[in-house]
Amino acid sequence: MESINSFLQPIDFIVVVIYLVVLIGIGYWVSFIKKREEGENLFLAGHSLGWSSIGLTMWGTNVGPSMLIASASIGYTTGVVAGNFGWYAFVFIFLLAMVFAPRYLGAHVQTLPEFMGKRFGQSTRNILAWYTLITILISWLALTLFAGGILVGQILNLPLWISVIILVMIAAFFTIAGGLKAIAYTNVFQMGLLIAVSLILTVVGVVKAGGPMAIFENTPSHYWNLLLPADDPNYPWLAIILGYPVMGVWFWCTDQSMVQSVLGAKNLKQGQLGANFTGWLKILDVALFIIPGITCFVLFPNLSNPDEAYMTMVTRLLPSGMIGMVMAVLIAALVSTIDSALNSLSTVFTMDIYVKKHKPDATQKQIITIGRIVTVLGAAISIVLTLAIDSIKGLNLFDIFQAILGFIAPPMAVVFLFGVLWKRTTTRAVNFTLSVGTIISIGTGIFYLWIFPKEQYTFWPHFLLLSFFIFVFLAVLTFLISLSEKEVEARPHFDYGDLGRPDRKVLWLWAALIVVMIGLYVLFNGH
Repeated sequence: MESINSFLQPIDFIVVVIYLVVLIGIGYWVSFIKKREEGENLFLAGHSLGWSSIGLTMWGTNVGPSMLIASASIGYTTGVVAGNFGWYAFVFIFLLAMVFAPRYLGAHVQTLPEFMGKRFGQSTRNILAWYTLITILISWLALTLFAGGILVGQILNLPLWISVIILVMIAAFFTIAGGLKAIAYTNVFQMGLLIAVSLILTVVGVVKAGGPMAIFENTPSHYWNLLLPADDPNYPWLAIILGYPVMGVWFWCTDQSMVQSVLGAKNLKQGQLGANFTGWLKILDVALFIIPGITCFVLFPNLSNPDEAYMTMVTRLLPSGMIGMVMAVLIAALVSTIDSALNSLSTVFTMDIYVKKHKPDATQKQIITIGRIVTVLGAAISIVLTLAIDSIKGLNLFDIFQAILGFIAPPMAVVFLFGVLWKRTTTRAVNFTLSVGTIISIGTGIFYLWIFPKEQYTFWPHFLLLSFFIFVFLAVLTFLISLSEKEVEARPHFDYGDLGRPDRKVLWLWAALIVVMIGLYVLFNGH
């Protein structure tokens, strides 16, 4: 089958260049003309977010180019089973709304490290800063660069390492030119465009394949089951049921980027309604991101690389020019994620580690210099990590994403669940789990993915089960260490305020969502 690159016309590359130049132009306008008027609005101004903003922001943060490419890939090879990563999430979004959000908002914090600092002391906050750096480097930078490198490689027919360097250079150029403010200002428009394209791809693909029944009849029956047999080599039901919750708690309840909009809610009711809205939006994940992959399997069953499923649909089904627009929006969204991650990395290291611990009297010039050095180092480290990820054998793009996140998640999931649900949890136990537990968890991941890869060593359980086993081990350790301390260290009582009873409207909407999700699981398990 011909390469993606061979289907692109000069007009597509012209559209990409024009789109990026226009963004840079908007960036200049935002930076210089509108600077005085809107400078303050770049930050969250108090608790001002309503339910619709919260829901769309959470979903938009979760939906991105990496997800489009990876979801189409797994849809092509296994069907709707990957929909669990979208639909099963409602349980943990519910947990955020009903358990975590009341306590986060009751504690009056702006960040989750601040929350844990209030709960367990400054030492925990310091360790969390380092944990955050590792998370940003791996989950936001390296994985985004990996997906972006695959995309750019498909477009330009280049090896991954060159594609990744090109992507980092584009991000650096945007930063220098001031264009990243434009991406921030046009983010909602760009996400809307990406979602619209996915919807068009789904509709056009389904029509071209002969309709929904034709797709159903031309795919294996197991493609339409969310829960697969226990001996399934890809996603056995037990691995999903036990393993995803570890990742779900970490991602939806403890990751700053996901929880930030709930922390900015006008009040608890709006935060809980916003989380509920996210749960409803997550239902769209299967139709928008996985069905295009399944449709691609029907239309183009002989792809040599399933990771090309999304761009195969784009280049075969959309007209020239529109293909260029899709490429431009994907690249701009990737650049936005990369730069935001580099900026977060720089901020966390400079303010939470360098200034707070080592040089509290640092001048503004020293802070800026350190920030720039960390940005360059972060970019270099993330390129190396991306190439390491590329060396993983036996897993497709989606599985690589989920496996790596599965090895990051256990320590944070344990620490936040114990910190919020058990008053007896001690600082020593939490600090041990965050430090030693992270070494154990990520170390296991390194053995699983690189040193003794599952492709060659069959003694490994599924990576989701492995994530669950690590979670249970760290939970037992946290429990035992806490119990072993005869006196809980003297700390001020952590007052959440009046947690109260959820609003009736909140309860009804969550009950409705739970009924719908159970219905979907019944519907997609009878084949």
